[in-house]
Formats: sequence, C-alpha cells, structure tokens
Amino acid sequence: MTSLLTYTLKYLPSTSQWTLRFSMRPLSCSSQLRAAAAVQAKSKRTLAKPNLRNIVVVDGVRTPFLLSGTSYKDLMPHDLARAALSGLLHRTSVPKDVVDYIIFGTVIQEVKTSNVAREAALGAGFSDRTPAHTVTMACISSNQAMTTAVNLIASGQCDVVVAGGVELMSDVPIRHSRKMRKMMLDLNKAKTLGQRLSLISKFRLNFLSPELPAVAEFSTNETMGHSADRLAAAFAISRLEQDEYALRSHSLAKKAQDEGLLSDVVPFKVPGKDTVTQDNGIRPSSLEQMAKLKPAFIKPYGTVTAANSSFLTDGASAVLILAEEKALAMGYKPKAYLRDFVYVSQDPKDQLLLGPTYATPKVLEKAGLTMNDIDAFEFHEAFSGQILANLKAMDSDWFAQNYMGRKAKVGSPPLEKFNIWGGSLSLGHPFGATGCRLVMATANRLQKEGGQYGLVAACAAGGQGHAMIVEAYPK
Repeated sequence: MTSLLTYTLKYLPSTSQWTLRFSMRPLSCSSQLRAAAAVQAKSKRTLAKPNLRNIVVVDGVRTPFLLSGTSYKDLMPHDLARAALSGLLHRTSVPKDVVDYIIFGTVIQEVKTSNVAREAALGAGFSDRTPAHTVTMACISSNQAMTTAVNLIASGQCDVVVAGGVELMSDVPIRHSRKMRKMMLDLNKAKTLGQRLSLISKFRLNFLSPELPAVAEFSTNETMGHSADRLAAAFAISRLEQDEYALRSHSLAKKAQDEGLLSDVVPFKVPGKDTVTQDNGIRPSSLEQMAKLKPAFIKPYGTVTAANSSFLTDGASAVLILAEEKALAMGYKPKAYLRDFVYVSQDPKDQLLLGPTYATPKVLEKAGLTMNDIDAFEFHEAFSGQILANLKAMDSDWFAQNYMGRKAKVGSPPLEKFNIWGGSLSLGHPFGATGCRLVMATANRLQKEGGQYGLVAACAAGGQGHAMIVEAYPK
C-alpha cells in the first residue's frame, strides 16, 4: 500500500474545507475470580470495577457469510438465526434451560417473523419460557443486542444471555405502492358490490409500481454509497487508495481463512442443498482489475465502486454472554471480558459514517486507556473510503478541535493491529450480524496474539456509531 493517502487535492472533485485540511495528511500507521484478576496478559491492569459484576463472553459463532442471492436465497431470516443459535449450543454445550434471555439484532425485518429472536429461539429448541426480543440500530444492531445483554447481567436481572444478529438480503420485503395498499385495505372493508366497483374504478396502472427498499437515509434521502463518495472526496482519499485498502482486506481475509483463523464460522446444512462451510465473498483481485470498474454512486467522477464497498450479505451470528461467577461455576473458560462501551450520534448528512471517530476517544476515556494500550482493533468496513476517512479524522488535531470539541486528536490505529483477519469489505456485512463478528474476531485475536485489550468500533445509518473495549480473559 505504498500510495495510501498520498494523492493531493487536485485529483479530487471537492471544494470542502475538510479537503483543504486533509489532502496531504498521511496515515500514521471466588478464589477463581481472584486468580483471574491477578493474572493478566502483558501484566497490564484489569478493567474490573469495584462493586460491578464482571461480564464475559464464553464463545461465539456465525454462519458462513454469503453473497446475497446465493445458497441462502430460499431461506427466511429465522432459518439463519436458528442455525447460529444451534451452532452456539453445539459449540458451548450450554443447557438450554440455563439461558435467561435471548436478544437478536436485525435491520430489514421479515413481516412474518418481526420478533426474529423469539422465532429463532423456538426453532432452535429453547424453552418457550425463555423471553426473547429483537432490536434494530442499523449496522450496529447486534452491538446493541450484546450491550443490552451486558446491562441485563450487570443489573442482576440475568446471569446467562445469548445475543446475536441476522440479516437476509436475498429476500427483502418489497411493498406495493401506498396507493395500491390503500385500495386493497379499502376493498377489504367494502361491504357492497357497488362500493367495491367504485374503488376499482379508481385503479391506475401506476398503482402497481412497487416500493423497493434502499440503503438510504430517511432524513436526507441520500444513499449510504453516495454519502461515502462525498466523504472520501472531503478527506481527499483517492480511488487508488480505496482500491488498495479493499485489496488489503480481501488478501488478509483469504490468508486468515486459509490458515483456519476464522474459527467462529460453523458449517450450515442448507435444506435441499450442500453444506456451506465458509464465507464466499472473499475474492482477492488485482488493482488493475479493480480499476476497470465504474463508479457505483456518483457518476462518472465518483471513487466508490463495487470493489471497494461491502457487498449485500446473508448471515447470522450469536454469542454466549454470562456473569463471570456463573461462567466459572458452570465450568467454562471464557474468552474475554466485555468492558466499557459507548454509543454516539452526529450529523447524518456530512458525518454519516464517522461514528468510529467520535466513539473511539470516548470509550478510551471511559476505560482509562489510550490508543497505545490497544492490542487489536476491529472496525466495521462499510466502504474503503469510510475507513480511510475515519483514520484521517482520528489523526487530525484540526478535526478534533473544530468538529468534536476536543483539545487534541486521539490518533489513528497502526495498520499492523488493524483488521488483520479481514473485515466487512471481504468477509461480508449482514447488517444485523456484523457486531458479534467484530467482538469474536477481537476476542480470538487477543487469545492468539497474547494481547490484552481490543477495541471494536462501527458506524451505522442515521449518523450513529458504537465502540467497545474487549479485554482478554487471563490464560
């Protein structure tokens, strides 16, 4: 990536004041409980807080993440969610009747299973007396599921919670037009033939035009890709730099997949089809091939393409979260502690995708850490331009002072610690399921690399964001 963030303003169609500032900025690169607290990786202090329960993640799984329209295309969302829950049960051997609560995140809801958490739980064989609910917060929906689980345990209401997320982009609800829906509802209420004929006489062919779903902001009517293109231009990020970062993501994901590092993936036997064993969107290409693609959103001069954007993905994930004392009493060796977390919101038009920039310094301050303390970074990759813009913003005193009201920059993560097993650009991004993948990637990396602290961060539609500190469980 020799030319990352080296192109200058003259190559970019932007007059934003951000461009003037960022065009030349480089990327800088019980007794058991007492024993657990006493032994910490790298001898760093633990983030345990007095009089608060320690909350741990024992393990987590996900179905293979697949390109929409492929092997999962004939399923329903609860099928994938059920598969993730079944995989978690098999991986952890947790007794179903011990689980106090189940929470799932999703974004585009199937109307037949609006509370997909409940339907998936019943399908996976959990007790009908185990409550379950579904949350939605765009791309951080499963993050919200996990932090809701943390709060339930911290407050003492629960000891064992399963959190997860699911998305099935292969079959999204496509509605009739509002005029057609109104006519159909009115026809259903009509009592006489005359009333029905009167309503039918008002029918027009344009009533049949469907309302297609779009990844767009309701408040601004702008697609996320269009916003990403503007953000890349504002931070003077070239097409080549975005393609280079996307190639990095796919190459690292392929390496991780080949080396068996993506251990959270569990096989899924698709009814009537073969068993799916791995993600199918990991496709390392070449910069030459990527350069041939046309802009996807702002034409003809945009820099965001299909190659440097995350793709529409089907998949589900689930994690087992417990109070530490409960986990140890059940004989588990947890993988990590879930520590401090924050949610942020900012301008949904010009700062739609900058959630990590705003959330990272807040969660570090809350935990009493600095960027240098973090051993593993896992950020959601919606677009290459979004990632690179966040890294630039995080490394800018000017942005921190003028937009965030902070005295100084937080600093950008070193790339050797950043998304080194690939990210959403390559692994895929089922909107409601990505958060759990981020947390498990962080926990597994900390275990393998011997690190202690990990930082998970993600942007989301609506100009929102999330960050969480994950602490390795002592070996």
